[in-house]
Amino acid sequence: MRRHNHVVAILVALVAALFILTLLLGQSFTPPEDIIRLLLGEDVPSAAFTVGQLRLPRAVLSILAGLSFGLGGIAFQIMLRNPLASPDIIGINLGGSAAAVFAIVVLSLKGPVVSVFAVVAGLGVALLVYALSFRNGVAGTRLILVGIGVSAMLESFIAYILSSAPAWSLQEAMRWLTGSVNGAQLGQSLPLLLALIVFGALLVSRGRDLEALRLGDDTAAALGVGVARTRILVIVAAVGMIACATAVAGPIAFVAFLSGPIAARIVGNNGSLLVPSALVGATLVLVGDYCGQFLLPSRYPVGVVTGALGAPYLIFLIVRVNRAGGSL
Repeated sequence: MRRHNHVVAILVALVAALFILTLLLGQSFTPPEDIIRLLLGEDVPSAAFTVGQLRLPRAVLSILAGLSFGLGGIAFQIMLRNPLASPDIIGINLGGSAAAVFAIVVLSLKGPVVSVFAVVAGLGVALLVYALSFRNGVAGTRLILVGIGVSAMLESFIAYILSSAPAWSLQEAMRWLTGSVNGAQLGQSLPLLLALIVFGALLVSRGRDLEALRLGDDTAAALGVGVARTRILVIVAAVGMIACATAVAGPIAFVAFLSGPIAARIVGNNGSLLVPSALVGATLVLVGDYCGQFLLPSRYPVGVVTGALGAPYLIFLIVRVNRAGGSL
């Protein structure tokens, strides 16, 4: 537990340092005293736009989205005892994206209504995948395979919608396919913060039950865990967070998938992975967004950068399982 607490403290410090860095450095340098004065509510003309309207909302949204994706992703991976059981892989993120693209291109909707479509669709896809994979319980492998199939259908649906989309709506629609915090506003962060508080607290409160599920359903039941009730609560909480994050920032690729394995490597077998995974998710989004803005030849959305990191790891994981003689 000492190592676990040290890792959490280091990750908190890292997220705080990255947050400060994104406020200080961009295309120009903003003095720390100006940022402090701005955060205290003073009128600072030199920082009001670059920090108050551009960098601060972007950094806040990156942290909240990263926390949500990281926490939701590790909850699925622990519950189903499979690193491939991520919302990226089983279609939950893609469900929100498909609904948003349909709302923008076909229904010509904008603003919060599109976000509502994304949240409802994310929950609906999760329910569909769960129902199709249920047979005397839910096996992790069966749920992953069903999720991959549903994802393929959703990708085909999105491709069909985009093929007939007018040029003016393509730019907005693409945000829901790659994941981006461009144009972030502080007002967008409030619903996500509330969802993170409610669903995150629910997940953390079920941390011990989740750890018991890693030992198998029978063992968890023998330890006094209500397996069916815990699964339902975890699925509702994790999907709620993922759907709300997707509705605000789009499906930032592979953050939910990568956060848990990275946290497991750092923490080891030393306590719950929920909080470390959430902090790793925030770190990935902050670093990915900053790299996409300033450290690459062109500017890219954060989802492009995290996708470039996550795709090789997915291939590595599949190859490793195959060499070990296991099955997905």
